[in-house]
Amino acid sequence: MKLTVNGIQRDITRAQAEKRLIDYLREDLDLTGAKIGCEVGACGTCTVLVNDRPVKSCLKRVNEVADASILTIEGLAAQDGTLHPLQQAFIDAGAVQCGFCTPGMILVAHALLLSNPAPTRAEIRRAIHGNLCRCTGYQQIIDAVEMAASFYGKK
Repeated sequence: MKLTVNGIQRDITRAQAEKRLIDYLREDLDLTGAKIGCEVGACGTCTVLVNDRPVKSCLKRVNEVADASILTIEGLAAQDGTLHPLQQAFIDAGAVQCGFCTPGMILVAHALLLSNPAPTRAEIRRAIHGNLCRCTGYQQIIDAVEMAASFYGKK
């Protein structure tokens, strides 16, 4: 079984295949951007993209995403460490406070902007509804997604 994580193809052992995706990413690959929050899929802190679609990695086993392409927050920035425009927009808009929800929130926004590079504020709200933030009140997050949308429209 194989899995592509942040552009790198990985061979999966039988033991790894039975792990939750969040545990595999954090323990086996040391990709700790996705956080373990509620462990029941309610908070969104564990969100990663599977084939460009948001998935709560606490609810999936590695074997359920076999042969898929996984994107974590670590894979969004450029190879040289330059932040992705969406990551930079979160900083510029003040959408990062404690940071616990940020990786999942950014990946959900990235998935939205890949499919809809000019979303309305209502569409952004709907896209992020499954990701909880206890610090920002969501307005700065929505502002950040709006700011980054112009980048996606140029692709």
